[in-house]
Amino acid sequence: MPEIRPASRPVAIARMLVGAAVIGILIYTYAIGIPAQGANPFDYFGYFTNLTSLLTGLILIASGAAAAVTRTVPDWMPQARGAAVTGMIIVALIYNLIVPGTGTAPAWVSITLHLVFPVLLVLDWLLVGDRPPLPWRRLWIVLPYPLTWLVVTLVRGATDGWVPYGFLLPERGAAQLAATAGGLLLALLAAAALVWTMSRQRGVATVSTGFAG
Repeated sequence: MPEIRPASRPVAIARMLVGAAVIGILIYTYAIGIPAQGANPFDYFGYFTNLTSLLTGLILIASGAAAAVTRTVPDWMPQARGAAVTGMIIVALIYNLIVPGTGTAPAWVSITLHLVFPVLLVLDWLLVGDRPPLPWRRLWIVLPYPLTWLVVTLVRGATDGWVPYGFLLPERGAAQLAATAGGLLLALLAAAALVWTMSRQRGVATVSTGFAG
């Protein structure tokens, strides 16, 4: 992968702030949703939105810190960011097109996690040029995390009966679940192809030419 310059200091700080804000929202939502018998983090982070937002927030913080503190871009960072942007596109598509308005979180939380955050990530990816063209042979890196989440979710549905989304209920039958899983994976690969294509755009925001001070 070619060497790239880090994002400018304002962009790096903005990424860290957005990542921290998203994690703060997740902690807040978890706290206000704790039932009397205690919270189940496996259920809370069993939602693709919550887990993907958490992981993406951590990647944003790491990306911003790398640019602001170490002044370098680790080789793995652009691919991790590309996979994170892909995951958040799927979050936005699933919630806004398949299960709109079904969440129990406050409306502002749902809007932030399912619309504002994904849009910001796509704009950051498209407009800030601190990423090389991602190699097409690495497109597969978007698959392990969603596939693991899907398998764990289906196993939970078949054993303890809990699933985060109605379209994954075991009573829908194996054929319907297989078709749903296949559709989700195709959507994931299509989103990844879009993200990989966007990585070939130069971006209009400048990257760092060296930090002062």
